[in-house]
Amino acid sequence: MLNEPTLEKLKALGLGAMAAAWLEQQKQPDIAQLSFDERFGLLLDAEWLDRENRRLTRRLQEAKLKLGQACVEDIDYPARRELDKAIVRQLSTCRWVEEHQNVIITGATGTGKTYLACALAQQACRKGYRSLYRRASRLFQELALARADGTYPRVLARIARIDVLVIDDWALSAVREPERQDLNEIMEDRHGLRSTVFTSQLPVAKWHDYLGDPTVADAILDRATSVAYRLALKGPSRRKPPEAEK
Repeated sequence: MLNEPTLEKLKALGLGAMAAAWLEQQKQPDIAQLSFDERFGLLLDAEWLDRENRRLTRRLQEAKLKLGQACVEDIDYPARRELDKAIVRQLSTCRWVEEHQNVIITGATGTGKTYLACALAQQACRKGYRSLYRRASRLFQELALARADGTYPRVLARIARIDVLVIDDWALSAVREPERQDLNEIMEDRHGLRSTVFTSQLPVAKWHDYLGDPTVADAILDRATSVAYRLALKGPSRRKPPEAEK
């Protein structure tokens, strides 16, 4: 049997990983001891794993996580932090994404809110979901530009399709009327359909007063908090040393 035509056909079919695995099999002296089904299964596994890795790479690139190395396995649980390991373990299953629930992470600066949010978003990517990270200020800037150039509906539609939207540093500065409306539109599009992760130094109990407009505040909070896990991180800043911020 000529190997070269077979290799060319595999590559033409987009089965490059299978072709590479097949070549590797030829170098193994004991490969003949395996049955055809076993060898074919190994080739199929190689192609499947390669495609999964490429899909994961694309999802992580799209997510633009601030802390790309963040992962749920590296989260630690010192007593002063008051972070429930059982809840994080439950969140790591991504059942909350499947059920379109939200996550709200509050705490003082440096307590690891961003790391935890990015770790949950990365885990969602690993489970096959699409994630997107944005600092609140940057998100509202993008929407303001979209409103100005006429692409506002298109940008909102793109955000609405993201399975896990991370809004970091929410309520860090005074809110303006367009931003209230932007968040209301986002949460309206996502409610019951997608999941949103908020991080904020401001406790949830103060969000209503922060938003100002009672009617809009009621609408936003109902959609953001009614079906949400709430994680309130405690303890001192974890930014010294930087590697401890997990």
